[in-house]
Amino acid sequence: MSSNTTRQNISSGGAYEAVFGYSRAVRIGAHIHVSGTCAPVGHEKSDVYTQTHAALAIIGKALAEGKGGWADVIRTVVYVKDMNEAENVARAHVEIFGAIRPASTLVQVDGFMRPWQKVEIEAYAILGAAPASA
Repeated sequence: MSSNTTRQNISSGGAYEAVFGYSRAVRIGAHIHVSGTCAPVGHEKSDVYTQTHAALAIIGKALAEGKGGWADVIRTVVYVKDMNEAENVARAHVEIFGAIRPASTLVQVDGFMRPWQKVEIEAYAILGAAPASA
């Protein structure tokens, strides 16, 4: 494989990665795909805004391990358990992405693996996608 197609699996060390056979993120060439990410254990009583920030922190670490950053993100997909919480999720999302403005989708779902989880986020990045001023 050439260096442009070398695969880098990125792990966060989460237990579900081994159980389900997936990586937190995968980088191939300039592309980084980050799996759906929820707040970790320890956030059982956190509100949706705090859980969103916790999920984004994990995503940020995965992007950094793949040599990327927030400005490289071109798309996010956000899953919420309760659409009435969308405003608080959006508030956390815009704090990271307000100037970057990736394409994004917000979808309500029935539930997550852990019943206390309120939000899950996927991210897609292309290294170098950032504008020169970012």
